[in-house]
Amino acid sequence: MGKGKVFVILAFVLLAGVSAGYFVYSQSRPFQLGLDLQGGVHLVYEADTSQIPESDVDSAVEGLRDVLERRVNLFGVKEPLVQTEGRGETRRIIVELAGIIDPGEAVELIGLTPFLEFREPRENFEEIAQAGEEDPFQSTALTGRYLKKAEIAFDNVTNEPTVILQFNDEGAKLFEEITARNIGKPLAIYLDYQLLSAPIVQDKISGGSAQITGRFTVQEAQMIARNLNAGALPLPIALVSQQSVGATLGSESLQLSLKAGLLGFLGVLLFMLVFYRFLGFFAVVSLLLYAVFILALFKLIPVTLTLAGIAGFVLSLGMAVDANILIFSRMREELKEGKGFGSAVEEGFRRAWPSIRDGNITTLLVSVILFWFGSSFVQGFALTLSIGILMSMFTAFVVVRNFLNIFTGTRISNIKLLWK
Repeated sequence: MGKGKVFVILAFVLLAGVSAGYFVYSQSRPFQLGLDLQGGVHLVYEADTSQIPESDVDSAVEGLRDVLERRVNLFGVKEPLVQTEGRGETRRIIVELAGIIDPGEAVELIGLTPFLEFREPRENFEEIAQAGEEDPFQSTALTGRYLKKAEIAFDNVTNEPTVILQFNDEGAKLFEEITARNIGKPLAIYLDYQLLSAPIVQDKISGGSAQITGRFTVQEAQMIARNLNAGALPLPIALVSQQSVGATLGSESLQLSLKAGLLGFLGVLLFMLVFYRFLGFFAVVSLLLYAVFILALFKLIPVTLTLAGIAGFVLSLGMAVDANILIFSRMREELKEGKGFGSAVEEGFRRAWPSIRDGNITTLLVSVILFWFGSSFVQGFALTLSIGILMSMFTAFVVVRNFLNIFTGTRISNIKLLWK
């Protein structure tokens, strides 16, 4: 290649992008910390899917997630996490709110979102109503998931405030079908399981518009309209678990994790230098660049760092070291057999590749399974481990290999004491 190996590959591409933009703009773009590191509230809600067809469950649960996310965003919570969990009949929504320490405040925030539904009379409506032992109305498919807009209006006769509902196209069609089969019968409107009104259907109603009356004050009507617009729940939910993590505990966990990670990292670097001599130097450079690149990636993506995520990062660091050890061990064997430095480099990488490939692929497969089926904490571990494995393969087969090739044919490569 010449010219000082092109100034040692342009000073190793200007010191690897000035150390990856100093971890991507340093303090102007901080790491995104998870709940266990900065404190907050972890809530688990279970959705009741018993009243909707099985074919609609997935879309309804996803709609529920979207609604809760809109509600949380409305209150200005920074970096909230709202995700679904479970399969079949058990469907849960995980809500993580960083910076909110009081679980009661978080539950109240989520609980303000109303559940709107329309119910029609049962077949033996009169008998059930007279007995008064159970609800004479039965659920329909028309719920708040089909709501397009809600606004306050005033009755032309009584001048009392009412709430006007406007459904989307699918909701308008459902409303028309329901009113068509219930002409002359009451149609009940429930909000959070409380009967608001049950007007008699005079005729089939087209256009997708409905009105809620209930002797509201102006403030109550405004609150109902505002909350419905923020997101009427497509499914009823129940809080089944709540946890809070204090900011102090999170900070202590972060400091301990960083110390443990740094000590482990320094221990690995020392081991490589002592046992692999000059080869260990390349491993040290490779691992330092690996750490810089992966931390920069964590900021760019961005990855929410949790204690489990840090564990995944540390484990991937160990696998990066393992790749270097396999490569250097094969190189040593080739050098002991009397082969030249360049041949030893090529053979070392060729012979080590199958073991590194198989080990990393199987670990990646496990990581994908953990990410797909695991909880949010397990997903953090799987994500950082996967990113770390891919980055470790890049640094081993691109960075280290090119570094070694730079020294091929130089005087240093002939000093066998440095390599064996």
